[in-house]
Amino acid sequence: MKRFNVTGTCYPDKHYMVDIRERLEIIARMVARGDYFCINAGRQYGKTTTLNAAEDFLSKDYLILSLSFEGMSDSQFASIETLGYAFLKEICNGIDYGIIADIPEPIEDILRKTVDEAKTQKMLDPGDLSSTITKICKLAPHKIILIIDEVDQASNHPSFINFLAILRKKFLVREKAPTFQSVILAGVYDIKNLKLKIRPESEHQYNSPWNIATQFDVDMSLSADGIEAMLAEYKNDHAGIPEADCMDARKMAKLLRDYTSGYPFLVSRLCQIIDEKKLRWDRAGFLTAEKELLHERNTLFDDLVKKLHEFAEMRKMFRDILLNGRKFAFNPLEHHIQLASLFGLIRESNRTVAISNRIFETVIYDLILSEDEMGDLSKEGSIDKNQFIQNGQIDMEHLLARFAVHFNDIYSKKDGKFVEEMGRKLFLLYLKPIINGIGNYYVEAETRDETRTDVVVDYLGQQYVIELKIWRGNAYNERGEKQIAEYLDYFHETKGYLVSFCFNKNKTPGTKTMQIGDKTITEAVI
Repeated sequence: MKRFNVTGTCYPDKHYMVDIRERLEIIARMVARGDYFCINAGRQYGKTTTLNAAEDFLSKDYLILSLSFEGMSDSQFASIETLGYAFLKEICNGIDYGIIADIPEPIEDILRKTVDEAKTQKMLDPGDLSSTITKICKLAPHKIILIIDEVDQASNHPSFINFLAILRKKFLVREKAPTFQSVILAGVYDIKNLKLKIRPESEHQYNSPWNIATQFDVDMSLSADGIEAMLAEYKNDHAGIPEADCMDARKMAKLLRDYTSGYPFLVSRLCQIIDEKKLRWDRAGFLTAEKELLHERNTLFDDLVKKLHEFAEMRKMFRDILLNGRKFAFNPLEHHIQLASLFGLIRESNRTVAISNRIFETVIYDLILSEDEMGDLSKEGSIDKNQFIQNGQIDMEHLLARFAVHFNDIYSKKDGKFVEEMGRKLFLLYLKPIINGIGNYYVEAETRDETRTDVVVDYLGQQYVIELKIWRGNAYNERGEKQIAEYLDYFHETKGYLVSFCFNKNKTPGTKTMQIGDKTITEAVI
């Protein structure tokens, strides 16, 4: 029986996978053209799985030399001489371990002879490395593809730039001297960023020896259609099992895509949790799996948090987007935007920066909110929690009324700027301990701006849609009421909630309920 896999490479005969044949066909066309290129994507984004599948796909027509820089030591990157030796040694090891297959004996003999002659000092002259590449490419019965995974391991070493320069030089004269048909590198950083990382801040340069590379414009995310086909296969394999029989593969695929934007690890991990915990393949089961995912430690979330602590500008940008609704132009020349994109943390949406998926948004929200969880409103939310849960549902009207009271008691003397910048954060701080452990929440990215934010709370199968908005006069307020009524249609809900942060000194704080068509709206004025 196949299973969902989130550790290491995925194999179609062992794991449930989205079909990536279209991606492989693009790679095959690029290789046939003789392109050199990089596959750059965030952590656990399916790069290694793609490389392994590409090897199988291309092996009929090409001789493939594949290796990984993962686990190589700093001493191996100490100089171009040590790296040249380590490079050929890794290829020989790959042959020994069966990772590299079908190598003709004359080519293997050349590789081993070169390595043996250099093994005393474990250094290889760059000229000897270049001539060895020429010799094996000349003797090969098929054109050779070089694939190197985990090139980030080389990110702090100038020797790797020198190694790329050798490949570039050979590429430029390949009509005269045989060399690799194609070189494929895979990692999080692209080669331009590798060059930036190894130079002092004052010496940043953008001329890379890898300017021969062709852009790899392939969407590595998983499409809703692809996820649906994978789930249909799972459902067929588990026919007769009630938890799987209830699955509507199309609806589940849409849910997975909506929450993950197709990030491979997140899709597979959510499916894995549902499968292993024997949850139902429906919305309730999905939300239970999402809650478990958000509360676990995993290498992807650890890496996300590390990046936010490491890159202050990126962290500030995320705070402004999530808490203040600011819009940032998606300018890939901005260093922190470029890096966030490479890490898979953001995407372009209508030429602006958007955090790549709801799961990451919630993780970042929780991280930001955790900095102030011991604040006054968070404490009040913990104290008030039991007042709001009745028969497994949240009494949202009462919750909003209590939030209004606490906010006005604690922050009534603050100026409008404070309320505008902090109001939404403080509401989430109050809400979080109330739903924590049982419910989930997310902020709807499509409606978030500097004046409006829609929070969707899922609690034991019930959804609560809450619009947080900055008061901009009666006319604007009336438009906001109409907007939430229209938004409720999207969720097939008849009841919604407004939290209005009002700077009018003549305001009347408190809650009121109004009817807009068939929709009931409860508003709390702060």
